Formats: sequence, structure tokens, C-alpha cells
Amino acid sequence: MVCRLMLAVCLLFIGSLQAAEPISYSRDVQPIFTQHCVACHACYDAACQLNLGSGEGVQRGASKAAVYNGTRTQAQATTRLFVDAHGEAAWRRKDFVSVLDQQGSQAALMARMLELGHQQPFAANSKLPAQLNIGINRVNQCPLPEEFEAFARKNPQAGMPFAVTGLSDADYQTLQAWLAQGAPVDEQALQASAAEAEQIASWEAFMNAPGAREALVSRWLYEHLFLAHLHFAGGEPGHFFQMVRSRTPTGKPADIIATRLPNDDPGTEFYYRLIPVQGVIVHKTHITYGLSAAKLKRVNELFFDSDWQADAVPGYGLQRRANPFETFAAIPAQARYQFMLDNAEYFVRTFIRGPVCRGQIATDVIRDNFWAVFQDPQHDLYITDPEYREEAKELLAMPGQLDSIGDTLGLWRTYRDKRNQYEALRMQRYADAPAPSWSHIWAGNDNALLSIFRQHDSASVRKGLIGEVPQTIWWLDFPLLERTYYQLVVNFDVFGNVSHQAQTRLYFDLIRNGAEVNFLRLMPAESRQGYLSDWYQSSGKLKIWLDYQAIDSESPSALRLPGSDPKRSFVETLLERYGSLNARPDPINRCTGAYCHRSGLDAELQRAEQSLSRLTAKPAGTLKVIEQLPEATLLRVEMADGQREVYSLLRNRAHTNVAFMLGEELRYQPALDTLTVYPGVLSSYPNFIFNVRVEQAAEFITALEQARDAAAFEKVVERWGIRRTHPEFWRYFHDMSAYIQQTEPLEAGVLDMNRYQNL
Repeated sequence: MVCRLMLAVCLLFIGSLQAAEPISYSRDVQPIFTQHCVACHACYDAACQLNLGSGEGVQRGASKAAVYNGTRTQAQATTRLFVDAHGEAAWRRKDFVSVLDQQGSQAALMARMLELGHQQPFAANSKLPAQLNIGINRVNQCPLPEEFEAFARKNPQAGMPFAVTGLSDADYQTLQAWLAQGAPVDEQALQASAAEAEQIASWEAFMNAPGAREALVSRWLYEHLFLAHLHFAGGEPGHFFQMVRSRTPTGKPADIIATRLPNDDPGTEFYYRLIPVQGVIVHKTHITYGLSAAKLKRVNELFFDSDWQADAVPGYGLQRRANPFETFAAIPAQARYQFMLDNAEYFVRTFIRGPVCRGQIATDVIRDNFWAVFQDPQHDLYITDPEYREEAKELLAMPGQLDSIGDTLGLWRTYRDKRNQYEALRMQRYADAPAPSWSHIWAGNDNALLSIFRQHDSASVRKGLIGEVPQTIWWLDFPLLERTYYQLVVNFDVFGNVSHQAQTRLYFDLIRNGAEVNFLRLMPAESRQGYLSDWYQSSGKLKIWLDYQAIDSESPSALRLPGSDPKRSFVETLLERYGSLNARPDPINRCTGAYCHRSGLDAELQRAEQSLSRLTAKPAGTLKVIEQLPEATLLRVEMADGQREVYSLLRNRAHTNVAFMLGEELRYQPALDTLTVYPGVLSSYPNFIFNVRVEQAAEFITALEQARDAAAFEKVVERWGIRRTHPEFWRYFHDMSAYIQQTEPLEAGVLDMNRYQNL
């Protein structure tokens, strides 16, 4: 009661101050949300779907319906911000509840949640109470206004910001005063600059050009760029755009056609438009793609310099979605594949980082760390052999378009059998082709070598070969790359039911196996079965027998790989031959001499990296602290002059195989876990941050080496850790985004803290 009286007095005082100058949402409120709220309240995984990255999201409010639900039997209605409804009234019709409106004599729901949080501060840098569930799989109760009192009594520590250092008094008072004023929103939509508008006009003219060939190419390009945050050469910092289908042409406000999937029938005449991305940029959905006059020229050359014809544009529907190889067969396969190779990192990011904020549907089908290389178009039979292409095309259809629960197993078997027929055909044709050599591996630009890291239910992609030689390597050709993209991006429905999600996951398992088996063609024939057995240990052997096509253990490879470990020899030769394309040399994890650090650094930082190298290439059975570390730890090394370097410590979990949907813990091999240590922020979802002064780096590393149990590790956390309750938590947390802004400004965005652990 006393707290409420004080709050009322405070609001009266602030109200009198604000009488002359009302609080501005854009100037005063959104920066507070960006600083303290967006890290949890963004994208589909925002608690209660309350997205605080824009005025539109704040006014939309909250919903009890969870987007992520792997057990629902019916597909759910889509609730995409800026797409599926516009304005408060439309969202109320979709059962979203206002968090801004006062309820009679009661304050707004947001005001009450903020008050609850302000009344329950945590001790500085303390561990949160064990009973406070902060996991991403917790059930968010999302109380309605009339349910709040009971919710608060039952959950006194569930106020906002949730389970983290609270707002300063000034920020708290600003928000409460704004809410008391009726929560007006004065947000202005982002507008293109003159230079951007000129390029937008050029691209829209290209995408909407008349003709069947032009329409077919534009449709293919749209389906491959709809997810991108597009940026223009010479554009404004922080300006990004997205490609949409609109009922209105260039020159008029866009009217987005809200189809469930980007390859669904738009149902009316439409135009491709490029519109600004609104709201705060968050790293987890920020998958960038550059546009320019040079890029437009390149696209024209790829798709229209050759002589090909399209009599008509195919329609839409289930079969068109299931098999883009048939839908877009008229477009030269060379053009399609080369377009994807030119920006291979973007395309791998789309399905590894994904359009869905949480990647758990697909990430448990991949290893925790692996590399990807690509088959050169001139040695991809799907590109070069029309007869083979025609024979293979029908077998490349993908499941997930029908979501009948009762027929899930039958649908899966049908597409599995088609895939295995394709693999048998492929194996036979490649056995008759020239043996693969180094020229068969694409080396067109620095997208040619990629590293992928999984952090349980999320994953990241970087150019270059990072980390120790991984257990598996993927060699992707056009059918593998295109199927992965369509299965996990274009055709994946985050609002879909359990059947759709299961079919997606199961087929991606086959794609992964195909990429691994394709890599085996580069290995000596006699070594392939041994590698396959290592990748599919224990229950994996059953999966090989049940679902996978047999491998080619006879056809030779033209690579001359000496030694008893051809895969390691392959990597060493790859690094030597393709060194100029390796965007990120890695002396910390792959130290070959006395100096295990990057050159050109300050001497103290070189010594710090030398110490960090001691954490790599050691299994958890030897380096016990790995058992205590979460998936993605960020280390901030602070120099005397105030500068800092940031390192990612990624835990690579080992498994006997990754071939099954369920029972991952039964296949887990914790004693074989390792760490990858690399400069930069290699995850959108940091699990913890350590801050260490550079002169203490060696001491910190030694403490980690000696932390053989939870008690010893807790001492390390107490000394150097930034817990959720640290008084300067937000400064350290957002400094990770600031680091990205300084080192890779196009990639910068607010990181996600839903997975930040209570260490």
C-alpha cells in the first residue's frame, strides 16, 4: 500500500512536470524498451507475443497463444507483426490484449507489471532464486488485466523486466508517467533516402518487368530474397528493406498480400515492392543481403544472357511448393545455382539461423560444429547433364505440404523413398563421371568456405574455416542447397502443426546425410565406410539400414590425400590451396607452432590469446570446466585504455549420431565435448558474459582449467561473471552489440537474452 501511495505521488509530480512537454514515445520511451526489453520481447518468441521493438508492436499488445508449440494438432492462425493485421482494432479481433489501456480504476497491465518488478529488486550480481524458472521452455502465463492480482500473488518475482537488473528510477518513472498520460505513440515510419529510393525504383522496375521469362525469374528471386534484410550501396546506416508482394504498384503505399508462405497463391494481381524494415533491428532475424547497380547487372547477366524460353508462368499450389525444381525448370539451373553461390553465406544463414527465432525444429539434426563447401557448377551433373536433370527432377520433391496427423508416417515414407531413388540414380551417374578433383570444389569467392556452429536450439554461420577439424564436412551441390533452402525457409511454417514440423525435421535429416555422403566422394574409396561408421555410431547404424541409401565405396577420388587420416589431409590441403578465400584464419584453435594468436595485436592481447588457446582441442574428459560452461559464452577482455576485445567460447557437444528426432540425451557423449574459442560474437543468444582485464587473462584461463566441479566454477563466476542481476548488466550486454557495430556494422542488432543463464 505504501509503495502504491509513493507511486501515485511520484506520478502526480511527474505529471505536473510533463504538462508543458508530454513524454515522447519515440524520444523517451522506445529507447528504454530497446535498452531493457527488446532483448526478450522481439520476434515470434517474445513472451506472450508482446513485441516491444516498435510502436506497432507495443500497441498490438499481448496474446496467450504461443507461436512455438511442437505438439499442436491444428495449424495456428498467423500473427505476424506489420503483416497479418494493422492497427489496434484489427489486433483485438485476433485476441490480442492491450497492455497500455487503463482498466477502470486500475493502471494499465504494463504499469502493473513494471511496478511488480520495481518492488522486487535482486541483490547485486546474485544468483537468481532456484525456483524462478527462466528457461525458454517455461510456460508464460500472460495474465489478462482481471487475472493480474492473482498472478502477482503467486509470482511475486515475475515483474518486468523479468529476472534481470531492473530499471533505474528515472526510466521507471518515465514509463509510468507515459502510461499515465494514456501511452501516446508518435512513432514515425522509417523512410528511404533519395539514393535508396532511386535504387528501389530500379529494382522494382526489374522485378515487375513484363513477360513470362521475366515473371518467372522475379518469382524465383522473390522466394529467395523475401527473408533478407536488404541494404543498398550508398544507403543510410541502419536502413534495411524487405521484398514483399503488394496489391499496389510502385509509387503508391505498399499493401502487403499476407499469404501464409511466400510461394502461396497471392490470389490477385500483385507487384513486387521493396519497403523499409520497421522497428528495432534484432540480431537473430537480421540476415543481410546487399543490393547495388552492380548486383542488378549481375542478375541480368545470370538470368537473361542465355537463350531460354518460358511459354507461361506456372501456377501455385501444393505440387509447385513441393518441387521448385519442376516449378522453375525453365530457368537455367546454372543461373539459379550461381546466384546462390555468389552469396552462399546468406543462403546458409537463412536455414541455419532461420526465419523462426528458435531453431529447435532443425538444429538437433546437425552436428554442433561442421564446415560446408560447395560443388563447382561445372562439375555438378544437375547443371551439366540435361538427361540426368530431367530424370532426377521428379525425385526431388519435398514433404510438408500436407499436414494430416494420421498420414504423417505414410507421407514421410513416400518422400524418403523418392529421395533414396534419387540418391541411387545420383550415385550411379557420378560413378560414370570423372573422379572428383580439387577443381570440383567451388572457389569463386570468400563464400566458398563456411563454418556452422550449433548452440542446442540455435545456430550460427560464419565465412571461413573456424575451429578444429570437425567430425563432419558437408559438400553441397545445387539440389542439396536448393532443397535445404526450400524445406527449412520457404516451405517451413512456424505456425504449422506437429505433422508439418515432423516432416520438415525428418527430411532435413536426409539432406544432411546427402551432404555428408557427397563429401565422402572426395575421400579415398577404402576410407569412406570408416568415416560413415564414425558419424553414425550406435543407433545411427540402425538409421543407415532403415532410411539411408548405401554409399559408393568403389568409385575413386582424384584427390591424393596422404596419411592415415585422409579427412585431415584434405583440410590441410584445402587451407593451403584456398588460403586466400579463408575469410578467418584461426591460429587460436588450429595452432601449428609456438605462436597461437593473431598477428598485429597489442602484446598483452597476444598473450591473452596465447592463454585462450589452451582451452581448445581438449575434450571435457580432460578439461573439466567444459561441463560447467553453457553453449555460448562471451568473454570481454578489457584493456587499460578502455578498449576491449570480445571472444566467443562455443561448447561443441558430441553425439554418437544426430539421426533421430527424439532421445538426443541418449546419444550425447559429454566426455568428448570441446570448446571453440574465436574473436567476435558468434551467436545471437549469449548464455553468459565474463569481463576480464587483459592483465588477468592468464589468471582467468588458469582458473577455468582448475575448475573441475561446480563449486570451483562458481568462484570463477563470482569474480569475473556478469550475472543477470549485475548492476551494470545492460551496459555489458549491449556492449556485445556495440562490438558488432564497430567490427561488422551491417550485421549489428540487439542480441537475445532469453537464453542467458543463472550461473
